[in-house]
Amino acid sequence: MAWISSDYVSKEITAIAWKFIGEESQVGCALLGPEAYGGTNTVDMLTQFRTAYDRADMVTGHYIKGYDLPMVNGMLMEYGLPPLSDKLAQDTKIDLVPRAGISASQENIGAMLGLVNPKVKMNQTTWRSANRLEPEGLKMTRERVVGDVLQHIEMRQRLLELGYLKSPSVWKCTSELPAYVP
Repeated sequence: MAWISSDYVSKEITAIAWKFIGEESQVGCALLGPEAYGGTNTVDMLTQFRTAYDRADMVTGHYIKGYDLPMVNGMLMEYGLPPLSDKLAQDTKIDLVPRAGISASQENIGAMLGLVNPKVKMNQTTWRSANRLEPEGLKMTRERVVGDVLQHIEMRQRLLELGYLKSPSVWKCTSELPAYVP
């Protein structure tokens, strides 16, 4: 949400989306921003996600172990909230079979597999609008995160069918924290 130098920007969660596989429910989405545009404040956004996370037996995502879950934990820390609990997780980037010569981005794998659900693209102008919490930027952000979830579900299923994913493993957060000694 802020320019630091060159092409580096700070990392700030603007939206989180999720869906329970096998349930008919729509994709859940918590969006930062004005309530008039479907948004909420940061703590409520994190709380909505934590409720879904705690309900899940397993979480999946593309780079969820290396980026998404640590990002959520960082924001939880910033707001003085407890970290996420340990959870069985399957990551369609980290748990992808060893390979060389192909990009492991969700967009690339989705295109390579010929998925129905496309990657919703956002350019720098759109991201700036989203980071400013402007109505059009928030609308695109919602489309992006919901689209990522739908594409991920389709991609993960296809990768499982092809035998390209390793087994899920427990993403550890709390059990690896050292005991506090005053």
